[in-house]
Amino acid sequence: MSRVAEISAALAGYDPKALSVDGVQAFLASLVEPAILRERERVPLFEALGRVLAEDVISPFNVPPHDNSAMDGFAFDGAVLDALPAPGEISLRVAGTALAGAAWRGALSKGEALKIMTGAVMPAGFDTVVPQEFCRIDGDTVRFPADALRRGDNRRFAGEDLMQGRPALLQGERLTPAGLGLLASLGQAEACVVRRLRVAYFSTGDEILSLGEAPREGAVYDSNRYTVFGLLTRLGCEVVDLGMVRDDPAALAAALSDAALRADAIITSGGVSVGEADHTRAVMRQLGDMAFWRVAMRPGRPMAVGLVPKGDGAGAGAAVLFGLPGNPVAVMVTFLAFVRPALLRLMGCNASNAAPPPMLRARSVASIRKKPGRTEYQRGRVTCTPGALPEVRIAGNQGSGVLSSMVEGNGLVVLHHAQGSVAPGDEVDVMMFDGVV
Repeated sequence: MSRVAEISAALAGYDPKALSVDGVQAFLASLVEPAILRERERVPLFEALGRVLAEDVISPFNVPPHDNSAMDGFAFDGAVLDALPAPGEISLRVAGTALAGAAWRGALSKGEALKIMTGAVMPAGFDTVVPQEFCRIDGDTVRFPADALRRGDNRRFAGEDLMQGRPALLQGERLTPAGLGLLASLGQAEACVVRRLRVAYFSTGDEILSLGEAPREGAVYDSNRYTVFGLLTRLGCEVVDLGMVRDDPAALAAALSDAALRADAIITSGGVSVGEADHTRAVMRQLGDMAFWRVAMRPGRPMAVGLVPKGDGAGAGAAVLFGLPGNPVAVMVTFLAFVRPALLRLMGCNASNAAPPPMLRARSVASIRKKPGRTEYQRGRVTCTPGALPEVRIAGNQGSGVLSSMVEGNGLVVLHHAQGSVAPGDEVDVMMFDGVV
């Protein structure tokens, strides 16, 4: 039994002519699991942003390495607060000053305070810091109201951020700017990461013009190639651009075979519907182990997925193929809903890091017509007002070929499979674009 047939048989209610969005996501999770990248390399931190960790990072020491002050102020033994019988003023003699970067070496008693800077080591026996703005200074004496703080305030504990011997970052996490800073705080100049995922892509269709070609009647310039390039680049993939391929079976077969040899995954746009000139389906079926779907969604109904062998030899492996619709918005929606999570898993991300973008809950400004039985992704514009739930309004023309509304919008209003029409004021889920498209 082929891999695609095996997965299909294991999915409850699998129907390639009316597959739900949840069904597509479950199928792809099974399809890509054996192909997850394992090869690793070490890269400098300045080159590690967005890369996927190939191993856990264990903290070699505590961060911070010692108890320290969280404020500029005066450190003292908080027992004096507990000993005060009633609210009043605390008066302490200032014995010296502790600066960040060096421990203060003098001797201190309970009736004394130490002027201390943010980050400076807390002296032994002292557990509380009063911020300087609460204090009055009179010579070598500091005075402050006892009810301004509680014992233990404004002290950072050793290991409060990271504990020695415990995981600081986990295998399968993508390195964010904060992650880079965390690695640097551990003194690590390099990160052990999974190699970049190589993704080849091309557009298909005789009606497609490449940039630089003269306009002609019935033809349109290829926007998908540049949209997919942007989506893959933002994801951190190594991009293999194979340009545009005509509706010719031999040319399509050559392009797919070349892509499989050069990449871990392949993305095509166009040619997966049932039109007479759509040769892509037949060529895909001839070359690989394929499934062709009509997904219960809008936009983006036709889709193909499968495996294209990298060669005839045993153990040569296969590239995962995603055959997307030709309409520009359908390409983006199917990429965000299906391809992006699958590629993140192929890149070595763990389940939480490979999940679809999180949903924002927002209130719909206007009514939205919707019939149960399919998932709809409508381009929307979310606005926020302090103290109120975010609001979303539909952005521009919702046609699957209207790319301008993807530019105008900042998120996709996700109307789920069983959901009906939306009335003004109803809450809806929005998949935000920030950092994704």
